[in-house]
Amino acid sequence: MPLRFTKMHGLGNDFVVLDARTAPLSLSVEQVRAMADRRTGVGFDQLLIIEPASDGASDFSYSIRNADGSSAQQCGNGVRCIAAWLRRNGALRGETARLQGPAGPVVVRFQDDDRVAVDMGEPVFDPGRIPFAAQVEADSHALDVDGESITIGAVSMGNPHAVIEVDDLSSARVERLGPLITAHPRFPQGANAGFAQVVSRNAIKQRVHERGAGWTRACGSGACAAVAVLRRRGRVDDRVRVELPGGELQVQWQGTGCPLWMTGPAQFVFDAELVD
Repeated sequence: MPLRFTKMHGLGNDFVVLDARTAPLSLSVEQVRAMADRRTGVGFDQLLIIEPASDGASDFSYSIRNADGSSAQQCGNGVRCIAAWLRRNGALRGETARLQGPAGPVVVRFQDDDRVAVDMGEPVFDPGRIPFAAQVEADSHALDVDGESITIGAVSMGNPHAVIEVDDLSSARVERLGPLITAHPRFPQGANAGFAQVVSRNAIKQRVHERGAGWTRACGSGACAAVAVLRRRGRVDDRVRVELPGGELQVQWQGTGCPLWMTGPAQFVFDAELVD
């Protein structure tokens, strides 16, 4: 039976969106990998599955699968696309909505310019909750990577992140370190490795190597993680423009005790059917 889907992207971080509100979908790792293949399948960084609300306070739920078939806990760009899909479908009519994801609930706000703002919650720096192997919570941690000691910020935005401040995002060192940090044993569930270059107190540039997807043109939760780490170190202010290879996100965080908000676009590419 043909499987209807929508191809979407947020700043080039691309997705396939599936509607499982009326009937559950059970996809094997092999099926997800086949769909994600950019030569013989549809191609995507993540698969987004919209489901009935799993709690009484949410409008809908969603689950996330990476291109390698593994499950993911959060995807900032994906949440914006899910919200935009539901609004186009007529399922969301107000200016705000509450969605239940694998990492917990998120609130979204629809902007006048077709952008979507997402309440990503408060960043978590407690190593046990990231999870990250460290004795104490700290703004910076030393991490041994392939014989080199590097400084990272460890934080969870519903998924684990390592943030590394660099002077040059295009260096061979960044290319080499990304996959190694993603698979580092001190992150027992893996990590998204985000490399951040501070341009000013209100702007940074970033590249992210995502667990389960590799180098991506944009990572919403990664942009949030970078701002959270840099803000806590006093390197940036509470409103930051994050320039990623695929475009720009706006991130706002006033600090401890406050939620972090991310705003950016969600764009439709095409609707189609996948046949066996």
